[in-house]
Amino acid sequence: MTETETNTYDVVVLGAGPVGENVADRARAAGLTTAVVESELVGGECSYWACMPSKALLRPVIARADARRVPGLAPLVQGDLDTPAVLAKRNYETSDWHDDGQLAWLDGIGVDLYRGQGRLAGPRAVTVTAPDGTVTTLTARHAVAVCTGTRALLPGLPGLAEVKPWTSREATSAQAAPGRLIVVGGGVVAVEMATAWQALGSRVTLLVRGKGLLPRNEPFAGELLAEALTEAGVDVRVGVSVESVTRENGTVVAVTDQGDRVEGDEILFATGRAPRTEDIGLESVGLEPGSWLETDDSLRVTGTDWLYAVGDVNHRALLTHQGKYQARIAGAAIAARAAGDTAEDGPWGPRVATADHHAVPQVVFTDPEIAAVGLSLAEAEQAGHRVRAVDVDFSSVAGAGLFADGYKGRARMVVDLEQEILRGVTFVGPGVGELIHSATVAVAGQVPLSRLWHAVPSYPTLSEVWLRLLEAFRDN
Repeated sequence: MTETETNTYDVVVLGAGPVGENVADRARAAGLTTAVVESELVGGECSYWACMPSKALLRPVIARADARRVPGLAPLVQGDLDTPAVLAKRNYETSDWHDDGQLAWLDGIGVDLYRGQGRLAGPRAVTVTAPDGTVTTLTARHAVAVCTGTRALLPGLPGLAEVKPWTSREATSAQAAPGRLIVVGGGVVAVEMATAWQALGSRVTLLVRGKGLLPRNEPFAGELLAEALTEAGVDVRVGVSVESVTRENGTVVAVTDQGDRVEGDEILFATGRAPRTEDIGLESVGLEPGSWLETDDSLRVTGTDWLYAVGDVNHRALLTHQGKYQARIAGAAIAARAAGDTAEDGPWGPRVATADHHAVPQVVFTDPEIAAVGLSLAEAEQAGHRVRAVDVDFSSVAGAGLFADGYKGRARMVVDLEQEILRGVTFVGPGVGELIHSATVAVAGQVPLSRLWHAVPSYPTLSEVWLRLLEAFRDN
């Protein structure tokens, strides 16, 4: 390897996914010179192997499911999906795994891109090994931001590599539907991919080690989803573990702890994520390679005054939108400190990622959709809050009956009884993904229930569930 040059910037960003791009954007907006280092595609996991391709696969699935519940329309949408057309749309949304458009955006905001493997090389220093082996050293006057995200975590089953299992990347980029797909896991990736590929023509078996689906959500969310997946044709098996996996004459064979032999053409392991920090030079600054990076609420790595960890890599909230929020906070903090400010704001200040603790929203794009923000009832109780859960069925909302015949769904708000504010909200049902921002505003804004009485929902919409929830709290 030959070192070719050394360049100096105010800020150096490792990783050019949505999080790294937003850190760079905020730094440039503050007038700081900025470089971004990327070893794969600019745009990152979300653009090519996660959010965008998965939702492109799921959108026609959900649209067809909704249409099938509408009288007068249902008979027209009983056929199969046009799987090649769905996959072509997915390919379009990923720009066929080319990042030209992203490059133009970086160039437009004045950020320099270095392609290659970036590694810390001591305080405020990064080396970039390009594909041709040349090495460039970048030094940062003010900050280095690690935005390298996560990778799929595979279990330590003997011979698993020879089976060539799918991870989330293969599941979102496959160019054909496997005849039989085994999905191992009960989290978001597992249930979304089971939903998508079952509708696109695969026979899906879902193997879940725990007691139910989506264990971090309210229990009723996983229960309603399991019921719907089963109705859609997915073979849902809970409380089972995979003890061995082999590929025999092209067929994947998974054997469970109950002795069941499950066969498929492909097997997807959606069993967790690990930080992409194993080869970024953490040892050069006294940190452990492969570890999650602990930060304060300005996203600065504990024990440093120059290193930031933003997005999934800090394990605060593994969601693209939350990582972009952190990026905006970190960018503001870096800019303030570069200008000589301490950037020590209080909770909910412009340079403090308070929402990571109190108001993280998420939508699971299954049928039914599951949308939640803030704390579940169990989490609120564990945190020591005196709370009460208020539940209503969407059947009490006129808009639900108009949205779909036989609408099935449920809503819960977790009320802090001392402050009479919301600690969390969960919606389950068709179309509820677009309801969750109202709940996010209520939770993040700590809006008193007395004021929410005056937020009048339009009739007849699904949003009238808010009135039903408030009535249920008042009447009980």
